[in-house]
Amino acid sequence: MDSERVAFRYPEKGCVPEGCLCADMHFHTHYSDSYTTVPHAISLAKKRGVGVAVTDHNLIGGSLEAFELGKQEGVFVVPGVEISAWDGPHILVYFYSVDEMMEYWKKYTEPNIHKSRWLAIDKGTEWILDSLEDVNCVVSAAHPLGYLAAVKGVQKAINCGRLDKEVAKRFDAYEVICSGMFRNENIKAKKYADEYGLGYTGGSDGHLLHELGRVITINECDDLEGFLNGVKNHTNYVIGKEKNVLYKFQMALTNSSKFALVGLPWSLQRKYQLTRYHGTPNYPKEK
Repeated sequence: MDSERVAFRYPEKGCVPEGCLCADMHFHTHYSDSYTTVPHAISLAKKRGVGVAVTDHNLIGGSLEAFELGKQEGVFVVPGVEISAWDGPHILVYFYSVDEMMEYWKKYTEPNIHKSRWLAIDKGTEWILDSLEDVNCVVSAAHPLGYLAAVKGVQKAINCGRLDKEVAKRFDAYEVICSGMFRNENIKAKKYADEYGLGYTGGSDGHLLHELGRVITINECDDLEGFLNGVKNHTNYVIGKEKNVLYKFQMALTNSSKFALVGLPWSLQRKYQLTRYHGTPNYPKEK
């Protein structure tokens, strides 16, 4: 049964059965290292019939905006954030309510954010996991084997001796399809998740608008609580496909241009971001 819960194919229209909710559980906006605005993301999510978790690095402004717009537009939104630990790994956290997300963020994340807001916070992986111990949330390891030479995945940190293997078992799930990864890395992520007895999440790690919905997590449920419980109870499944090398290169360029802004005051960064974005590019659909 588990092997059927992860499918490496593009999520075609109509692939989500009636009575199910789905979401791209890893997407970035202009609040961190992307130029995509939240209204554009919600608009495309509605058009494609998918939900979304806006998981900006260390910041929840995009998630809050998405949640409000989602209610207005009838788009399923999962409150979330991607916390970047100082020792490398990125940690996806999904909350059962906006209020719980705000309470956690204000207490634990905001006080440890650097001037360059979407880079690593002042705390490491184990401290972050400790802070989440009694929080009503789902914790997933983003791109566990990524990225390239950087140690931005929990499993990569374990494999190189930076973290102990037992740390993995403190997660609820591993991201088993991340479109920014290569196929062999996603396959390994699933194998590690199975070894540790963890659940699955999947997301595009999208930084460009057209990436939204490339990977979706699906569960038979009718609300946010049921959707997140599906990850914990291993009843959900993931469908998605990795980006080709050209799209990976485009994402890298986007990230690089945003990182060039980190020395600017936040107000100037935001102004540049909004003027930099010129709408939805007409990218061809990948087969």
